Amino acid sequence: MTKVPLKGSERAAVPGARELAPAEATERMEVSVIVRRRGPGELQSRVAALAAGERSRGVMSREEFVRAHGADPKDLSAVRACAAAHGLAVLEEHGARRTVVLAGTVAQFCSAFAVQLHRTTHAGGTYRGRTGEIMLPPELAGVVEAVLGLDNRPQAKPHFRIRPPGDTRNLAAAAPDSVSFSPTQIAELYGFPAGTGAGECVAIIELGGGYRPSDLDSYFAGLGLAVPSVVAVSVDHGANSPTGAGSGPDGEVMLDIEVVGAIANQAKIAVYFAPNTDAGFLDAITTAVHDTTHKPSVISISWGAAENSWTTQAMSAMDSAFQAAAAMGITVCCASGDNGSSDGATDGGDHVDFPASSSFALACGGTNLQASGSTVESETVWNGGAGGGATGGGVSSLFPLPAWQTALSATDGQGRKVPLTMRGVPDVAGDADPATGYNVRVDGADIVIGGTSAVAPLWAGLVACINGIKGKPAGFLNPQLYANPKALRDVTQGNNGDFRASAGWDACTGLGSPRGDALAGIL
Repeated sequence: MTKVPLKGSERAAVPGARELAPAEATERMEVSVIVRRRGPGELQSRVAALAAGERSRGVMSREEFVRAHGADPKDLSAVRACAAAHGLAVLEEHGARRTVVLAGTVAQFCSAFAVQLHRTTHAGGTYRGRTGEIMLPPELAGVVEAVLGLDNRPQAKPHFRIRPPGDTRNLAAAAPDSVSFSPTQIAELYGFPAGTGAGECVAIIELGGGYRPSDLDSYFAGLGLAVPSVVAVSVDHGANSPTGAGSGPDGEVMLDIEVVGAIANQAKIAVYFAPNTDAGFLDAITTAVHDTTHKPSVISISWGAAENSWTTQAMSAMDSAFQAAAAMGITVCCASGDNGSSDGATDGGDHVDFPASSSFALACGGTNLQASGSTVESETVWNGGAGGGATGGGVSSLFPLPAWQTALSATDGQGRKVPLTMRGVPDVAGDADPATGYNVRVDGADIVIGGTSAVAPLWAGLVACINGIKGKPAGFLNPQLYANPKALRDVTQGNNGDFRASAGWDACTGLGSPRGDALAGIL
């Protein structure tokens, strides 16, 4: 029977990559198949109302959501039948996540989805890759929305920058002219409310690395705080696996945990470890969104990549997961990237980072924060400084203009106002420059880290504290923030390359950095 192209599944090779040989036919692999949801129209109506600032319909429980919008059992059955016909095993089936995880050989998957898989080399190593479309058996056409994991190239990068060891500026956190801060000092400077996050759970998504309990014990003792409750959740065989190199993914993991744990000290922190592939990334997010054990009310994501490095099917599936989170009152905070207006792409164009560019994510940009004692003296766009880099920001090439950004403009490098026609990034900002970075402990060493990776957990910790104070989830924040811009500190100086800061929203720092007490008043 003639197979049908899966919309949005087109894959290009990594720039500079070279195919070495066909993938070994007997290599075992796992693939995540995402099926359509039930009641898509009702969900679209609900999230459209949320995007318009209408919250009277309330939030759905996880149990209500799966009944209304989980997978249709008939669709899951169709995937099982197709898998059996091609000799593939069903390892996992999850109705709420609409995901079936299949296992088999390269030869079996190539036959099932009419793809060619190759061992491919590039500057970052080797991966099992494909190019072109995925073809679906006709019985799955219209049923399956994404097939992820055939290609296992690294999908995302952590968005953190370590201050170079040679930078000998004053690192004493207590000094009035300090150029690095503990997370608790940042919280004080931004006027965070006196909440602890008690009763809340913050989910952190990690695609590598790990944490050492001994480092957490030492770090929080140094802050005079209790060690928060931290639990590792394995997704797709991912695990808490410290590498011993603070410059690697351990730096990301420890930064995320230490920032959240310092700000929302009594919140549970659930760290979802998954492989760094498109399948692993999505599976970690959907596992957190639909986790009925830990029930996170906030998700912090500090990994991402330029939109043009993703398949449309993967971005659409993740955006759909964020819509589900919005409907269930879960706030999703995403780092906007550390490579300025290009987001590290090498084609000479402007790009924004995904998943921050999803309209249902709170995209978090970066600043350079100057303070005197407990007072903010100045705040500018993070661009350069110790460790290099610059905050990501710009205009999406995929996601449409959301209702809450109507009539806004981005200020380009020449100072011209360019009306937004697509989703603008970021929404908010916070201290990210390594020159004014965060004191953290990683693999037994005390170092200073910056990057927008610090801003996502900063906002996640703030939201967890507000949730604990209010006794209910803040949920999808963006419409409320844009309706109350004075709850943020406008950043009007600096640029990230091709975009400048300006009064009001801009494509460098969004609406600005947090005024914590004011935000607690509006959420």
